[in-house]
Parts: sequence; C-alpha cells; structure tokens
Amino acid sequence: MLDKVKPETSIEAVVEQFHSVRALTESLCEHLDVEDYNLQAMPETSPVKWHLAHTSWFFETFILKPFQTGFEPFDRDFEYLFNSYYNAVGAQFPRPRRHLLSRPTVSQVEQYRHSVTQAVIKLIKQSEQHLEQILALVILGINHEQQHQELLLTDLKYNLFQNPVLPCYRNSHSSKSNTKQKTELSKHQWVEFEPGLCQIGQDVGDGVDSKFAFDNESPKHKHYLEAFQLGSRLVTNGEFIEFMDDGGYCRADLWLSDGWVTKNEQDWSSPLYWFKDGDTWYHYTLNGVTKLCMDEPVSHVSFYEADAHATWKGARLPTEQEWERVALEYSLEGNFLEAQHFAPSLSKRKRLVEQLYGELWQWTSSSYSPYPGYQILPGAVGEYNGKFMANQYVLRGGSCVSSREHLRASYRNFFYPDARWQFSGIRLAKNL
Repeated sequence: MLDKVKPETSIEAVVEQFHSVRALTESLCEHLDVEDYNLQAMPETSPVKWHLAHTSWFFETFILKPFQTGFEPFDRDFEYLFNSYYNAVGAQFPRPRRHLLSRPTVSQVEQYRHSVTQAVIKLIKQSEQHLEQILALVILGINHEQQHQELLLTDLKYNLFQNPVLPCYRNSHSSKSNTKQKTELSKHQWVEFEPGLCQIGQDVGDGVDSKFAFDNESPKHKHYLEAFQLGSRLVTNGEFIEFMDDGGYCRADLWLSDGWVTKNEQDWSSPLYWFKDGDTWYHYTLNGVTKLCMDEPVSHVSFYEADAHATWKGARLPTEQEWERVALEYSLEGNFLEAQHFAPSLSKRKRLVEQLYGELWQWTSSSYSPYPGYQILPGAVGEYNGKFMANQYVLRGGSCVSSREHLRASYRNFFYPDARWQFSGIRLAKNL
C-alpha cells in the first residue's frame, strides 16, 4: 500500500487524480442545504460535514504534518475533532456525537478543504526529499477519500430517511435517475466452475504504474477451491418477496442464531427502506420514493438476511475466494458512482455472470480475516485495515455509489453482519 512510486512518471498523474477526487467529493454536496450537513441518525453513520473534514484531516495528518516545512495546522482542534479511529495519532471526539459539532461551520470546513488541497499540491510539486513516500501516501489518501465519497452518500441516505417527509437528496426529475429500464430481466442460471488452485489477492506494486491495493488485499496467495456453482446475477426484489411471502422473516429454521435474535430485536420484516401502501411495495432512494421494481436487485439487506434467503433457496453465499476467482475473468463493467444513478439497475444479458462490479456490494460467507502472510503496516496508517479483522464479513464487487477507478477484483470491503444501510445485495452459490 505504501510502496515506492516513480516520480518522473507519477507527479502529474497523482496531482490530476488528487484534484479530481477532491472536486468530486465537493460536487456530491451541490444538492444539499446547510441544514443537511450535520445529520447523524445512528452512531454508525457520520454527518456530511464530518466526511468533508475528515478526508482533509487525513491528508493534513499523514502528509502535510510530517513533510511540510514549517507546518502549521489549519486549526489545532481539528486533530481531535476529525480523527476517526487512529489511536496512534491521539484521542478522538466520540463517534456517536459527531452531529453535535455545529462548529466549525460548513463554510469553515470548506475553507479547510481548500487550504489542504492547495498545500498538498504545492508540497508534491516542490518536494525533492521524500517525494516517493509523499506520492504513495497521497495515493492512499485518494483511495481513502473515494471510500468516504461512498460513505457520504450511504450515510446521507439513511439520515434523510429518518425524516417523515422523505426528502430527496437530488431532484428526482434528473434524466439520469429517472431513465426507464427497458432491458428484459435475464433468467437466473447456475454457472459451474471446476475445482483447482487459484491466485487470490494482490501484491502491492510499484505505485501508480501498477494497480493500487490496500494492505488487506495482500499478499497474493494460492487457494484451492472445490467445484462450485455461482448465480449468474444478483437476487431481485421480486425473488426476495417470494422469500418474504413464504414466511422468510418468521421461520427460525432459515436463520443463523445470532441473526434470528437480531431480526427480532430490530423488528425486521423487509429490507431497509421498504414500506407498503395497500398491496404495493415502495422504497426510499436517493432520488426519492419510488415504486419497487421487481426486477431490480434487492438492496440494503444484512448478512443475516442474505444468508437466510440463501438457505431458503437451498443454496449458500459464495466465499470471497469463489467470487474473486470468477471476477478475475471479467472486465470492470457495471453501474458506478460516475453514472450518478445512485441505485442498482437490471442485469443486461451481456455476460455469463452479470453484475459482478458496481450495482451492489455482495455479501460473502467469508469472515474478514488476514490472508496468509499478512503484515500490518507500521505506524498509524497500520490502523487503517488490520485492527478491524474480527467479527465482520467480507463483501465484494462495489456498488452504484462506488467509484469505478476505486474497484478491482481483489478489493475487500467488510461490515458487521447486521449492517443494512450499506448498498448490499445477494448473489447465491452452490456446491457441485
């Protein structure tokens, strides 16, 4: 994750990508009013303003502070206010109380972002010492900010949903968001894969001239897979309703024990954001309330719900190794943040295995744990991934609010099994 880069070929490319990613984050806020910036409906979500500040804090803390001559922080309080979980950096303002930070104001955070952006670009262009290390850290920070672009939209959707008037994030008359899907739903099929050794993961390369990877994707290693079948597309809303109509949320035999307890405690009876008016199902989206399309992939389900549905179908969830083995055969095509649909779309009948990338994060049955030979990076950046390798499950593929350039077959996302506010869906697998 922090290997050397080649300055003579990388400076211009890194600066361009850095500036582009920073601008995209800010463009995601163009549809917001100032009152929207501090919403936080549960501890797991963060306010928009906090995401804007924290991503700037990352660049300031890990790049400007150690490498800028005569460094002076924009505001000394920000190190405490916008530190997420880096204990090696210092104490953090409590996560559940981020919505209480009415100060600094949105305007001050925007000034902070501009100051950090300009300072990082100046540092890159003027540095002679430590340039390779600086560029590698900037690339890490770019990918960190892309993660927060997705979280900004995901968190905002949940936060806006708590308002009984169900406000839109974006004007629902947008031509992109309201484009009608004409594609006929492809039939779900089982695609068979032979047993054998496969290469999993990605070794950290030589910088921007190779594919970036987080440390939790390494090292590349061999993994033996028995023969298996993978679903040709994601499970749809209509197929999930069949599970619901067959008592799926009422049958303990379908659920893991912890899942059954969680379902009852949280009173789940449908995926998050669904509600019924008469006999018609609707759901809340970033483009407003829409009638549920039966052929779109079911989204915002927890690992527990995904696993229960798979059990009901006489199937299972794929392992992350099975998913990656298949994804390596396909190019990176899908519905990503760049399209600004902000919702999953129908399968397009183009490939044998569809909807691998974009659309929705796909739950796997794999616990989030280190690969053989994994080593946590030294220093504070070592807290980025390694410290979370317990009690969570891996998701693969990205979603409709993930940047395309941020994704790859080896990318490992991870969440707790009860998480539903993420853009998460279901792909089925079977043993042969």
